[in-house]
Amino acid sequence: MASSLHRLYSFRRCPYAMRARLGLLFAGLQVELREIILKNKPAEMLAISPKGTVPVLQCLDGAVIEESREIMAWALEQQDPQGLLDAQVLRQANALIEQNDNEFKYWLDRYKYADRHLEMSQTAYRQRGEAFLQVLEALLTNNRFLLGLNATIADIGIMPFVRQFAHVDRDVFYSLPYPNLQLWLKHWLEHPFFLQTMAKFQPWQEGDDVVVFPS
Repeated sequence: MASSLHRLYSFRRCPYAMRARLGLLFAGLQVELREIILKNKPAEMLAISPKGTVPVLQCLDGAVIEESREIMAWALEQQDPQGLLDAQVLRQANALIEQNDNEFKYWLDRYKYADRHLEMSQTAYRQRGEAFLQVLEALLTNNRFLLGLNATIADIGIMPFVRQFAHVDRDVFYSLPYPNLQLWLKHWLEHPFFLQTMAKFQPWQEGDDVVVFPS
């Protein structure tokens, strides 16, 4: 069955794919969703994106967007009813996402998979990652969201990674001295769009009916 929608290759538990789906939800856009299995990536995805990582957005005009940050921005540039691309804070938002992707993610991976990275202890990796959590906690001291009273692309771009950090050891995370960050994360985990983001879909196979996200 042919689809008249842009096509998103995604993997439910990947934080990069989560934020791409959040961007689409906040933009109010629908896509054809193809859920994949990372150990068995479909040839159709590899043909348009040989690097083999998710998310990948295949646009109707043939353009391929391979980076989650770019998918979020693309979606919100189409329509942004809640103002997540607030021009007054966009530079700061992008800088925060950059820090998340280039610094925090490095320590997050080592904290989560400490048994693969034996140079330091899991606790030491966690403490290195906490440097970014402390930045976020300070931003949230007087604001509900990272950059003010309203959510921005920084919130949806960073939240999936803080969630992943928290889920390495929930008891430890919620014992840390970051009450504002913990409330912020709780808000997002209960947000209707995040709940939609985490809906489960069967892995796509050739010949399957089109799956529309959000349905």
